[in-house]
Amino acid sequence: MYELWIANKNFSSWSLRPWVLMRELGIGFEERQVEFGPGSNWQAFRAFSPTGQVPALRDGDVTVWESLAIVEYLAERHEGVWPGEVKARAWARSAAAEMHAGFATLRNRCPMSVGHRVELADRPPELKRDLARLDELWNEGIQRFGGPFLAGAALTAVDAFFAPVAFRAQTYGLRFTGAAASYPAHLLELPAMRAWAEQALAEPWREPGHEAQVAATGTITADLRASV
Repeated sequence: MYELWIANKNFSSWSLRPWVLMRELGIGFEERQVEFGPGSNWQAFRAFSPTGQVPALRDGDVTVWESLAIVEYLAERHEGVWPGEVKARAWARSAAAEMHAGFATLRNRCPMSVGHRVELADRPPELKRDLARLDELWNEGIQRFGGPFLAGAALTAVDAFFAPVAFRAQTYGLRFTGAAASYPAHLLELPAMRAWAEQALAEPWREPGHEAQVAATGTITADLRASV
């Protein structure tokens, strides 16, 4: 059985992607969770990942790192990871790659935290541009392929790549237009997303670096995590 190595569910957006995809598609795996520690996690994470980062997938003596590579490895072995139709698959791969490599301002200004609710201090032009591009991209996919997911009626890897943005939309009150307006809420209602959120809120860990990143974005109006 696959082993999927991840970090804190509250903060680790990269871990969420393969986790939610595998859960929603019924691809069995054993979860291996190693929490973020203060400072560098290089040595601890190097025990299972050559980059010292999460996520990493182990399949026997094969280790696959980077979320996009993990998805492609799974796609070679399981149906439904990418859309079956050629045009939808090409679009989905392009959109997932854009999310994997882009939206730097969104990541920095709105780091994922499942349990916090934050009123942003400001929305600089670079963040507005990222949000406008998301709005454009999501509307294009839903309208072109019929929704409710980005590349058609079923969840595929492209939706998993945008799953962390659904949590960001909830945390920071990000709003979208047209068909994209309801997309984050649709993702948040998925059984795998609900399970991830429940487990994230129950985590006892508080890592100063990630906590400080969230606090720096604006005013924290609520912290829904379990008391420690």
